[in-house]
Amino acid sequence: MAGENELIILDGCTFFYSDENGDVEAQEAEGLFYHDVRHLSRWLVRVDGSSLAALTSRRVDYFSARIVCKTHSESDDAPRISVRRDRFVTEGTHEDIVLENLSGEPRSVTLELVYGSDFADVMEAQEKGNGEGRHWQETTARSVTLWNDREGYRRGTVLTFNRNGRVTKERATFSVELGPRESWSLCVDMTPVVDGKRRPPLLRCASFSGHAAKMPMSLDDWLEDAPFLETDRDALGDTYRQSLLDLAALRVRPDDVRIHWAMPGGGLPWFMTIFGRDSLIASYEALVVHQELSQATLEALAELQSTEWDNFRDAEPGKIMHELRRGTLAKLGKIPHTPYYGTHDATMLWLILLDEYERWSGDNRFIERMEKHARAALAWLEGPADLDGDGFVEYRKRSDSDRALGNHCWKDSDDSILFADGRKAEPPIATCELQGYAYDARLRTARLMREVWHDDETAARLEEEAAALKRRFHDAFWVKGRGHYALALDGEKQQVDSMTSNTGHLLWSGIVEERHATSVVRRLMREDVFSGWGVRSMSANDAGYNPLEYHNGTIWPHDTAIVAEGFRRYGFRDEAGKLCHAILDAAEKFSNQLPEVFAGFARDGSDVPVEYPDALKPQAWAAAAPLLALRTFLGLDVVDGKLRSRPHVPKELGKLKLRNVGFRGRYVDP
Repeated sequence: MAGENELIILDGCTFFYSDENGDVEAQEAEGLFYHDVRHLSRWLVRVDGSSLAALTSRRVDYFSARIVCKTHSESDDAPRISVRRDRFVTEGTHEDIVLENLSGEPRSVTLELVYGSDFADVMEAQEKGNGEGRHWQETTARSVTLWNDREGYRRGTVLTFNRNGRVTKERATFSVELGPRESWSLCVDMTPVVDGKRRPPLLRCASFSGHAAKMPMSLDDWLEDAPFLETDRDALGDTYRQSLLDLAALRVRPDDVRIHWAMPGGGLPWFMTIFGRDSLIASYEALVVHQELSQATLEALAELQSTEWDNFRDAEPGKIMHELRRGTLAKLGKIPHTPYYGTHDATMLWLILLDEYERWSGDNRFIERMEKHARAALAWLEGPADLDGDGFVEYRKRSDSDRALGNHCWKDSDDSILFADGRKAEPPIATCELQGYAYDARLRTARLMREVWHDDETAARLEEEAAALKRRFHDAFWVKGRGHYALALDGEKQQVDSMTSNTGHLLWSGIVEERHATSVVRRLMREDVFSGWGVRSMSANDAGYNPLEYHNGTIWPHDTAIVAEGFRRYGFRDEAGKLCHAILDAAEKFSNQLPEVFAGFARDGSDVPVEYPDALKPQAWAAAAPLLALRTFLGLDVVDGKLRSRPHVPKELGKLKLRNVGFRGRYVDP
């Protein structure tokens, strides 16, 4: 989301978004955010009253940056003072400010730091709003604390300086005498105060490449533990590394969710928090490189699994959460996200990932601990998830919050479920991919029931239910005359007949009968759906199509990767390779870092994909999409406890191989 002249560094649920010179004058997402609240909305450095012009502004790691500036008042050819800002984000933030006299003459310099915080909730900031409540400041000779109290909920930001200066409520001023070629430094700690506890920075002065604080794996260990990619294409190697870096950056600290490993959050800037569906899909996509993401995600979501009915949060017993917020609005009960359970797919995806994790890890001890959660999820699937008892999974929003989701599928925007003529479907709604997930979840859980939990009776029942669902599904969802499956059934059991990428998820889940698979693949590969860069979320032939509409014509990298894996499942390896190739081509055009979503315009002679306004980047399931594409190319599956490789790589990609793949407690070269 950051533009060319902006800088973002992050660490799990903390991020610092500034101008390229390091300054912040918050308009939207700018500032220092911690656990869904902006703790600094103003952070300016002035030298002799002059603002700074960046000479260089770069991330060193995802959590650190170096910024070197001169003052605007100095001539371009011979600046006399340089200002270096080294910034480290880990829980809190540390910033080193170094003044250097570049001349042979002594200099007297006044350094001024200007600060402030609106303490806006991230959802308020997203809507360009400010935080409400009472604001005040407390000062000492070496610190200032910015406070906010909103209906009894209090947050603070402590700015601590390692030198004495003149500290007021809005600025700190330091008089500096610099000899010829002399440097002078100031250390600043930015410490959020949440629930009465300080969250100090875990890295301080000159901590480049030193990131290990409270993470199960340092960045170096994370990269070293991942498989080694052998490829003839430098761009593919760069995309692979960027995917690993983005997933590392999005890891939520174990302290935050009381688990051993670090799970992936959603995406920057608005979704730096624990998610259900997004984290589950990202973890699934990344299984081939890091299985601990799956363990962390499964464990955290199990801990947060609903045990009660709560209309405001769309919660039902056994349901897996969609999103957890820890900002002011959530604390005050003004939004239902504490956590919020408003999507149906997360529960079934949790069961699917549980099986896939066991296959890759062989960690039966963990799977045994998850049994009660799996049974609770099944009870939800076989009970509350089927609103009218017709055997299909339907949803209807129960929350009266205007921030609650109307659609509880992966396309969760309000206008995402449209008929081919553009009409909006009315709930309760049963989308097609939810039925596929329900089918797959039953079969996978049946395997665990039989092989790990030793419950043959339940396993047999689940297999029978899955077979019955598969038989009913085609009759209810196949759109005669259009040659594809309906997006959904509406509240009147009418087919929502638009052609969407959801159909590809049906292949991924295995609910499509073999005799219909060819028709489904051909339909998805037609030009109105496959743009050349990926699979459009809606056919260009349908009335609701717009290449810049969030879920009605755009391209989502994770969506295309799942469709490609579905093609592979049914033996359409050439078509799967074409989709995966498109994903990697798009990544290369986006400087090797895929955004959350991009426009659905057709690929043409310019060979330039079009940005989607304000797309999240990095975003977990987009970052992991190239990893799933590699698995699809290489045909990697775990079958009967063995890692099977059946590669099908397009000739134009050249050499492609993963070495040192983690699998069931050891490393292998498939």
